[in-house]
Amino acid sequence: MAMAIDAVLGWPEQLFRLLGHPVIWLGWLIDRVDAACNRKSDLPVFRRAAGTVATLMVIALPTLPSWAVQTQLGTGWSRILFAGILAWPLVALRSLHDHVAAVERPLRTGDVEAARAAVSRIVGRDPASLDETGIARASIESLAENASDGVVAPLFWGAIFGLPGIVGYKAINTLDSMIGHRTPRHQAFGWAAAHIDDVANFIPARLTGVLFALLSTERRAAMWRMISDGPRHRSVNAGWPEAAMAGALGVQLSGPRTYHGEVANEPWLNAGARDPRAADIGQALKLYRRAMALLALLLLILAVV
Repeated sequence: MAMAIDAVLGWPEQLFRLLGHPVIWLGWLIDRVDAACNRKSDLPVFRRAAGTVATLMVIALPTLPSWAVQTQLGTGWSRILFAGILAWPLVALRSLHDHVAAVERPLRTGDVEAARAAVSRIVGRDPASLDETGIARASIESLAENASDGVVAPLFWGAIFGLPGIVGYKAINTLDSMIGHRTPRHQAFGWAAAHIDDVANFIPARLTGVLFALLSTERRAAMWRMISDGPRHRSVNAGWPEAAMAGALGVQLSGPRTYHGEVANEPWLNAGARDPRAADIGQALKLYRRAMALLALLLLILAVV
């Protein structure tokens, strides 16, 4: 239900101006907690303890009310309808597609500057250093990873726990994106957020990779790359959907990239394959649409059964 609403409406600009967005509300809360509890003067062990307590609090604050709301939603299809409406803002199905498509359109026409501006909205690496290949690679990687984080994972936990599963997962994922970094400020304070996110994404990341592989025209290559190259990624989870996407498209992804002026020498996924081009972004988007359609069908079957 949430997927269907989001596919049709996205998150309308008028609604964004009026209400903002739940993830932004979570971000505001995390910022306040980080500023209040993450003190540089504390020893790392105390910062880790404070971060663990803060992480659990931020997860509980939206999840417990969503559980209370769910208990009042009735039964049967009316429950699914209302829960789906409430879950709609937390399923980034259309937003992810539109942000990646916004990179593909100018890159396909040769407008590299516009493509750099568009890709800077979805990745953290320095866009000024990216040529056509780098832009295509960054956008395809972002699509593969965020298909798991933004769509499959919240729906996976929603299928198990309902609305609280989706809300709780989004709190976990937002915490990881904001404080789960290996920086001097967040190495200790964000320890719990990063590890909880790793656990929450373990199954969804692999499920996303399987969806990509099953619906690819290169099923065997995609599945093999996912199994062989996925564990080599710096992230315990992101490499699985990214490697499956690399095998499905027949391109090499990941590899060295620049963050804030520093080069990170990451291993290649599907090493030795050709570099991606603008047209490959369109192919990745087609595979994403097919995979999400299959996911929706599987959820519908699960609901009926």
